[in-house]
Amino acid sequence: MVWVLQGLAQNPPVNPARCIKDGVDAVADGEKETPVGKIGYGLDQAAQHVLTRKPPQSTKARVRFLLGGNQGSTRRVVQVLGVSQRSVERYLKGDRKNPPGPVNARIDAEVRRLWQPQVRRRVEQRAAATGGVIVETRARFGFSSAAGSTDDPRMRRIRQPLSPTHAQELFDAHYSGASERDLERIVAAGLQQAYFQEGGMRADDLETVELTDVDYVEFDIRG
Repeated sequence: MVWVLQGLAQNPPVNPARCIKDGVDAVADGEKETPVGKIGYGLDQAAQHVLTRKPPQSTKARVRFLLGGNQGSTRRVVQVLGVSQRSVERYLKGDRKNPPGPVNARIDAEVRRLWQPQVRRRVEQRAAATGGVIVETRARFGFSSAAGSTDDPRMRRIRQPLSPTHAQELFDAHYSGASERDLERIVAAGLQQAYFQEGGMRADDLETVELTDVDYVEFDIRG
């Protein structure tokens, strides 16, 4: 209670709701909310069934794994997680075991993305080459064509295999750390070709499909 009152008396005052158990202000300590994208998360979730070992569970082990996956660079881990240098050092030492929710979600997402890359890539590439990557999503779709753009994009639920080209592009972009918006564009382009144009069988004048407001997205990787 004492440190709460002391924090409120500071100029500017410290918001106790932002403070962790050890009394450190997470935002002032450099931690930022870094939401995990739905498409990236969906790809990582779909790949879990092909892995042969479980990823590390404790915060210390997970951050240590990320350090190794980033060529031993603490600075790169800081950038990836959106936290301070001090926080990363405390995670590595085990002095801080319970990161704030958004940071914990980012740690988990990065570990899943980097865990057993050879096993995962082998299955994903085989699935992409054989048309075994299926996307199911409920999102808002808008269209543009030579006649103009839609004024009222609407929600649709679609389940559709992606072409080998778009599936491979999606995997490569995710591995390279592409933004969620970039992943949305790739999924939209894949669905434009495979679903809305039926592989070139119709809607020749359709120029672009835009995907926004993703309610959910799931992937079925059949390698």
